[in-house]
Amino acid sequence: MPFGPTSNIQMLHTDMLGRTIQLPAAPRRIVSLVPSQTELLFDLGLDEEVVGITKFCVRPEAQFRRKPRVGGTKKVHRDRIDALRPDLIIANKEENEREQIEDLMRDYPVWVSDVPDLEAALDMIGRVGILCDRKEQAEVLIDRIRTEFAPLPPRTLAPLRTAYLIWRDPYLVAGGGTFIDAMLQQAGLQNVFGKEPRYPQVDPDEFREAQPQLVLLSSEPFPFREKHRAELADICPNSVILLVDGELFSWYGSRLLHAGRYLRNLRSQIQRSWAM
Repeated sequence: MPFGPTSNIQMLHTDMLGRTIQLPAAPRRIVSLVPSQTELLFDLGLDEEVVGITKFCVRPEAQFRRKPRVGGTKKVHRDRIDALRPDLIIANKEENEREQIEDLMRDYPVWVSDVPDLEAALDMIGRVGILCDRKEQAEVLIDRIRTEFAPLPPRTLAPLRTAYLIWRDPYLVAGGGTFIDAMLQQAGLQNVFGKEPRYPQVDPDEFREAQPQLVLLSSEPFPFREKHRAELADICPNSVILLVDGELFSWYGSRLLHAGRYLRNLRSQIQRSWAM
C-alpha cells in the first residue's frame, strides 16, 4: 500500500511500492535511511552524492565515520534531514516507520524499497542504479551476485527444520515473508516458523513444540554470542545450534556479493555438525 504523495517535478521513477516519484535530474544530495542500501550506494560510486545516513549504516566504515547521521532507522530526526537539503531520500517498507516516511514525503522525493527475496533484491539494485544514474555499475553488480549464488547446491527434498533468532528477551524469530526466510531457503533450510508472519515472539514451549533440528543465532540486531548457545541448548537439547552473520542473512544490497559463498560454507559447517 503506498505511503503517500510526492511533489510534481519532471523525471518519473517508480519505487517498489508502485509509487511514482519525480526528479528534475539525477540526485546530487541523497539521504539513505537503510544500512544495506547505504552500502549499496557507496559501492555504486555515489560517495559524494550521499550526504546523510543513519547511525546503523556502519558500512563502509570510512564513510560511516565521516558522513552526517540523521538518527536511526526507526527514529529519524527531521531537523537533521532538513538541514541536509536532500533531493532524494531512500527508505524501506520494513525497516523504516511509515508515519515518519509519510511526513518526509510531503516535502521530499522518497523512494521506498520492498525486498522479500533475492530476486527482489536484485531488482532493487537495478532500480537504484537507474534512479541514481549508475545503471551500468548496478548491472555489473547484479551479474556478480548471480554468479556468487549460482554454485549453491539444489534444495534438498528434506531440508533441515531451522529456527532463526534475531532477538533475545523476548525471543524473536524470522518468520515467513522476510528476506531472512528467503535466504534460509537459498541455503536449503526449512524455516519452522515460516508460516508465522514477519518476526513473531516465541516462548520456550513453542520452541520445543516446533522441534527445530537447527537453531541459528544471528549477530544482529541482537548480538548473540557463544554464551547464548548453552541457553538455547537447554530449550532445544536435540538441536544443532550455530552462530551466524546476520548481515549476510538480512542485508539485501551489495553485501550479497559475500552472501553466496557464506551460505555455501555454512551448509558445509551444518553438514559437519549434523554428522557429529
